[in-house]
This record gives sequence, C-alpha cells and structure tokens, in this order.
Amino acid sequence: MKNIFNHIICFLLMLLTALSTISCEKFVETDFPNNQLATEMIFEDEKTADAALAGLYSALWTSSVVSGTSDGSGALLGTYTDDITCVFTSAGNSVLDIYNNNPLPTNATISLVWTNAYQQIYMANSIISGVEKSKSLSPSSKARIRGEAIFIRSLIYYYLYQMFGEIPYTDTTDYLYNSTLKRMPKDQFLVRLETDMSEAVNLLPSSYRHAERIYVNKAVGYVLLARMKMMLGKWQEAEVISQTIIQSSDFVFQNDITKIFQKSGKHIIWQLKPKNNTDATLEAVMYNFTGAPTSFVLNPDLISSFAADDLRRQNYFTAVVFGSQTNYKQTKYKITTATNTTEYSIVYRLEDVYLMLAESLLRQNKTSLAVPFINFTRQRAGLSALSSSISQAQAFLELKAERRKEFFAEHGTRFMDLKRWGELDQLQSVKPNWKTTNQFLPLPQKEMLLNSNLTPQNDGY
Repeated sequence: MKNIFNHIICFLLMLLTALSTISCEKFVETDFPNNQLATEMIFEDEKTADAALAGLYSALWTSSVVSGTSDGSGALLGTYTDDITCVFTSAGNSVLDIYNNNPLPTNATISLVWTNAYQQIYMANSIISGVEKSKSLSPSSKARIRGEAIFIRSLIYYYLYQMFGEIPYTDTTDYLYNSTLKRMPKDQFLVRLETDMSEAVNLLPSSYRHAERIYVNKAVGYVLLARMKMMLGKWQEAEVISQTIIQSSDFVFQNDITKIFQKSGKHIIWQLKPKNNTDATLEAVMYNFTGAPTSFVLNPDLISSFAADDLRRQNYFTAVVFGSQTNYKQTKYKITTATNTTEYSIVYRLEDVYLMLAESLLRQNKTSLAVPFINFTRQRAGLSALSSSISQAQAFLELKAERRKEFFAEHGTRFMDLKRWGELDQLQSVKPNWKTTNQFLPLPQKEMLLNSNLTPQNDGY
C-alpha cells in the first residue's frame, strides 16, 4: 500500500492547486509543515468543500471503476467476460491479457485500477475528515458533504470487492496505518460496507444539487444499497428500496429508445459530466472505429443474443464492414467529437432499478409481480410482452437475457450479474481460458511487495 500513498500525495497536491482556481474564496493562508496536508483547513466554507468534492467527481470521470476508459469496469470487466472482444495486437498488452483470462499479478492495468481506487478512497476520507473538523459548516452542509464522500468511497469499495475479493478497508488518512493494512475478512468487510452505504443514504438529501444529476443524492445512494442487498441475498429489503426509487416523482421511464443516452432524460439517476463542456463521452471515443478495429469490438456471442426485430440492434450497436470482416461497435453514445452538448456518461438509470426489482420479486416467488418490470425494456425494444403467467424459471431466464442485452459494456454489469447468479463458470463456453479462480483478479504484485500484510495472494495466481 505504500506505493499507493506515494501517488496520493501527488494527487492531493494537484487537487489543492485545482481548488485555488475553483473556489471564489482566497485559499487558506497558513504556515504549514511540508510533509502534511491540512485537509481540515480546506473545509471551513461550503464552496471549498464542494470544490474538493468536484475534484473527486472529476477523478471518477477520468480514471476510476466507473470511468469510460479501458481501465474502467465497463471495458475491463466487459472484455473479461463475454460482452467485449479485445483486439489489441501488441504482445504483452495488459488489457489483452485480461481479455484472455490470463491476468497476472504484474498486470499494469490491474495495478492502475487498484492504485486509482485507493487514491480516491484516500481523498474521500480526507474530505470526511475535513468536514468533521470544520467549525463553520452548517449541520446540513456537513451531512450532505459527508454523505457524498461516504457514497463514493462505498462505490469504489463495492467494485474492488467484486473484482478482488477480500481487500483492505480504511476510513482514515493516517499514512502509517494505511501502509500496513491487512485484507479485511469477508464477513467483517460486508457488514462495514453495508453500514457505510446505509449511513450515506441517511445523510444524502433527496433533492439533486444540480439539475443535470451529476452529483449523488439519496436516490443514487439507494441504488447502490439495493445492489448491496441483492449481493447479500436480502431480497425483500432490495425490493423495498427499489420500489422507493421507482415511486419517486423525480424519475420517469424513457419509452423512446433513441433517447436513452441523452443527458436530459428523467430516467437518469446519476451521470458523470465530461471534463470540458463539449467533450464526447469517454465511452463514445473508446469504442468508436470506422475501419479495422484497434481496441474493442462487441463479442459475437452477445450480438447473436439479439432477436432480428430487437430495436437495440439499430440503437445500441453498429456493424462496421472492413474487407471481408464485419465487426460491431458499441454505439449507445453517438457523439465522438468535441461537439457534444447532449450526452454525459450515465452511471445509474431507471431501467436497472426496474430489473433489480424484478429479480428481487422473482427470488421471493412473486413472478406475476416481477414480469411487468421485465416487459418495460422488452416492449421499448419492440419485443412482445411476456405473459404474467409464465413460470418463475422462465421469467428468470428472460430477466437474465434482458439484463445482458440492456446493460452490455456498462460498468461491469455482466460480470457482477453472473457472479451474483453463480454462473461465471458458464463463460467457459465462449472463453476457453476461463477458470473458476478467475472470479477474482490477482492483487497487484508491487503492492504486495511493499506491504506483506496483503498476503496471501488470491487463488490461482
């Protein structure tokens, strides 16, 4: 972990520089030791605290578990499973190794994911500390800022746990303590994470603090908490939380399939704004190609899962012919140049909550109640509605198929779904190198060399 915290110092210094330009107030003036960062001095007014949060949101956009980059979970876990085919040609490419289900502890992309994640966790902890030590922030501001930071920290931990299994947990900025952290046992970690998520929901306001829904609020917290409940098999609690989101007047199902990935929809629960006002989303740029692909194409097994009359064939992906080959690119986001005024990167949307509710109901043998929530996305895609009298088993098969077709290449959804369903090993039919031990990625070797408390390495590595 020491390597992570060397990077963190640089990260925070850059953030402090950014804060001096973001805030309208003059930055704190104080004599300060060179080897410390006075995080509590940053948050004596709401503007500087929000500026620090803005830096954390920017990091989520740029390179994180939810970013639209090759080290984000959409591409990383999409290519690890059967959403995406990696076509990088260079030998030893770290993403190509992940696609081939041969990730090594020395894999550069895995190391980057880990390092960025713990940098961002450290920054969230720094913000929480600064808020706690503030003597001038109002109670409502303290609650909201703390809630946002805890949510982001919980989101990152949730993804890290999905990818690596048992991991270190920290809620402090103490360098010496953090540099010798052990991996927290699974049961203890899950209790801590569920508690954190619940606290974030309780602290976050119901209203959005920006009309474009680019900052988290209570509904966003509910989505993550519902996912956590599903992972833990707490289906009745997941049902109640999902119903709470759906019943909110803030959200409306988007029936026009051509507008799903436009930023103005009321079906959007949370989205990340591009760095500059007219930048294309990172997803649009990463998946785009016009001739021979050089990075990613959609997996043929995914393409074959769509019926010929499924409208997602025209709206979610595009065939690209090059010579005798036809490849398919993800085109959920349409604008690939710096002329973008209509698209942000969506993290959570209402369709996911509908299908989360459907799954929670099915797990409780409430099939007739679940089927209508599966039908929303089916009918929008031009497919016929399922009968509410179908069996639970058939409804579950339809739900699984619908989740794959609706959320491919979106934030690792396929990987986490298969893991929750206990079906990761079914990937062997399309990914011949897949092994049961691939359910977890290896811990980065350089982190284990710096902190022997991270041992043992995950099985299979």
